[in-house]
Amino acid sequence: MIYVIITVVAIAANGLVAAATFARARFITANLGEVDLPQGGIPVFAALQAAGAIGLAAGLFGFTMAGIAAAIGLVLFFAVALGVHLRARAYKSLPSPLLFLALSVAALACAVTR
Repeated sequence: MIYVIITVVAIAANGLVAAATFARARFITANLGEVDLPQGGIPVFAALQAAGAIGLAAGLFGFTMAGIAAAIGLVLFFAVALGVHLRARAYKSLPSPLLFLALSVAALACAVTR
């Protein structure tokens, strides 16, 4: 049951942020500017996060390996995001990638031990 709860939260969080990224929400573009990433990367970042959310959903519906692969991808994505924030010394926006990284690690741990 905890697997389902954590995975659904991860799907919702990543799906909502992916949608906001595709829509170029102000908080997303400001964050990218703060860490000195090009605005041209927005569609790539959004697609990666959306793919992660879709893969996690597939894992819930019996495609276990897709769910595990998606969780690994999200862990890597947010580990890099954390590194980018640290490199840019963007400490005020550091909680966001930390929270998403923790959620992705939790989803991965649940998927692997399921």
